[in-house]
Amino acid sequence: MDGSENQVDSKRIVFVTVGTTSFDSLVKTVDTDQVKDALLKKGYTHLVIQMGRGSYVPNKSSGEDGSLVVDYFTFCPSIADYLRSASLVISHAGSGSIFETLRLAKPLIVVVNEDLMDNHQSELAEELAERKHLFCARPQTLYQVIESLDIDSIVPYESGDAAPVAKLINRHLGFSAD
Repeated sequence: MDGSENQVDSKRIVFVTVGTTSFDSLVKTVDTDQVKDALLKKGYTHLVIQMGRGSYVPNKSSGEDGSLVVDYFTFCPSIADYLRSASLVISHAGSGSIFETLRLAKPLIVVVNEDLMDNHQSELAEELAERKHLFCARPQTLYQVIESLDIDSIVPYESGDAAPVAKLINRHLGFSAD
């Protein structure tokens, strides 16, 4: 193996996505030195933030001083390539982002946006976290979740069996659990 292959192997990207919404509290949180240092300690090298409609602009960094390389963008036609190249995904609680990431078998931290009214998304994230398919956080607990992150504890999500998700949705809508 030559040095360039080793360099590719050592690149560990954290991809943050807020979808099409505004979730400034998540973007601000991942832009803190505390969270960036925790990611560095876990061996991550790059932080790419899809910031959506948010108004908070994160700080770019080249990583030359030993810190994370940080970049951001608002939107792109598809985040699939970013998800595929990620070693860890930090996402809003949108079901599309959650299931796309789980199908790719990427470690996932879902951050619930507590500013949303009637946040059914948090129930989905919490249920999947209970089943150990992902980790669940709030902006104010993200640092602790990253610090205690144990990727080996993740149970792979088997797509195809929609019954557990349908049961969860039915329970949320008030239908019986039959």
